[in-house]
Amino acid sequence: MKKYLTILASTVLSLGLAAALWPAAGAKVIHLGVCDWTIEKGGDPSALETAGKWGLEGVQVSLTIKDGALALLQPALQQTYKSEVRRTGVAIASFCLGDLNGVPLKSDPRAAAWLEQSLTVCRAMNVRLVLIPFFGKGELRDDAAGVESVIGILKRLAPKAEKSGVVLALESYLSAEDNLKIIARVGSSAVTVFYDVANSQQAGYDIFKEIRTLGAHIAQFHAKDLKGLYGKGTMDFPAVRKAMDDIGYGGWFVVEGTEAPLGLEKSIRADVEFLRTLYPLK
Repeated sequence: MKKYLTILASTVLSLGLAAALWPAAGAKVIHLGVCDWTIEKGGDPSALETAGKWGLEGVQVSLTIKDGALALLQPALQQTYKSEVRRTGVAIASFCLGDLNGVPLKSDPRAAAWLEQSLTVCRAMNVRLVLIPFFGKGELRDDAAGVESVIGILKRLAPKAEKSGVVLALESYLSAEDNLKIIARVGSSAVTVFYDVANSQQAGYDIFKEIRTLGAHIAQFHAKDLKGLYGKGTMDFPAVRKAMDDIGYGGWFVVEGTEAPLGLEKSIRADVEFLRTLYPLK
């Protein structure tokens, strides 16, 4: 018996799947998705078919701009996406207003207009989350005036989001504490955080403490490792899973930035295969 247990323990550890890191009994289901821009299909309905073929359950869809407004305001494009969801069985996990990195919400009136339009799109598409990014020109670190401007816009739009049943998820390099300050100032359940584990790691935060600090204020997560294929880089994904379980998170873990030493498709398939050891299909 002792010999058997020794062999079993050695096998488990060699796979990097120590029992303490397995999802806890009763842990909520976490689904794996991918950003459409990560698979080079930003704003393209064919992203759903590609994601399904590559082993993913959903897609975070880019809300692209056409003629100064959201392309997905067009009923024909909405119908194309809906048809692809039915045909492929791949879900729309959430939307992302990626253009706000270059057209900042804090300073450009077009951004607030697009964000308001996104609520109309969400209602039409039965999608419940819009990611609002704050990178590039939209950076909020060390910009108190920018933060104040964003808070003002969110205070105006959050009641409309609440009425639509949509959450506005902020993704930035801000710390958990700074995100919580914004959420408290806005005072709406519609304002949440989209937590990117690698961005926060790159910013120097203790991401596991951050996840537990933010808790239920995290609406969705991005999966990312900036230093290699998942499981071979610097991101401790088993510890991420443990932190998710500790806050009772259930929902989407969306693959975003990914290293591609094997080429894009093979690399993402490898990343998904690794993630499935921690987030198995149910």
